[in-house]
Amino acid sequence: MTIRSARSEDAGFIVQTILSSQRGYRSRGWFDVALGWPEAQCRDFIARIAVARTVSMWHVSQFLVAEVDGRPAAALCALPAAGTGPAAWHAIEEVATATGLARPELDTIRQRGAYSRACWVQGGEGDWMIEYVATDPAYRGRGLVQALIVHALEKGRSAGFARATISFLIGNDAAERAYAKAGFVFAEEKRDPAFEAIIGAPGFRMFARTI
Repeated sequence: MTIRSARSEDAGFIVQTILSSQRGYRSRGWFDVALGWPEAQCRDFIARIAVARTVSMWHVSQFLVAEVDGRPAAALCALPAAGTGPAAWHAIEEVATATGLARPELDTIRQRGAYSRACWVQGGEGDWMIEYVATDPAYRGRGLVQALIVHALEKGRSAGFARATISFLIGNDAAERAYAKAGFVFAEEKRDPAFEAIIGAPGFRMFARTI
């Protein structure tokens, strides 16, 4: 196993990581709902975001990749929590403009994506944030996530952060066990009936730990 920073040629794998993490144990995640497009079209749009000029939490430069025998097998995103929301929307706007998406459709994406606001919970402006953690099913059970988290925490510590956070869907027991094993403990959760009606999960839970 080798852990390295993601590169532009990893965009396809990063897209899969983002979608798998957002969906968790459910069939749809934020991009599925907000974009509302067929799978292939969604993937193409996210892949463009992953290599856009705007650096967001979906950008390849914010991901660590675990390789097994030279093949990407797992990945996660690790970055400062500050400013992640505005940067994400700017990345969407950039790609929308580049692909000729009409303004009304962009406004519709924003409206559809707003369903998560009532229950999304993430680290504060001074926290180091870990998100979008996923392993290719063929490589599960090899400790890749734990190794990635160790590297992500070291990256945050080197950048001067004292606390790391990680958020996931309430009910994603596998994720909760993995993060507890990595030393994270419950910090906060938010629930919303409207969110649950769309996704099938009650809301989001956040774990935190010192680094």
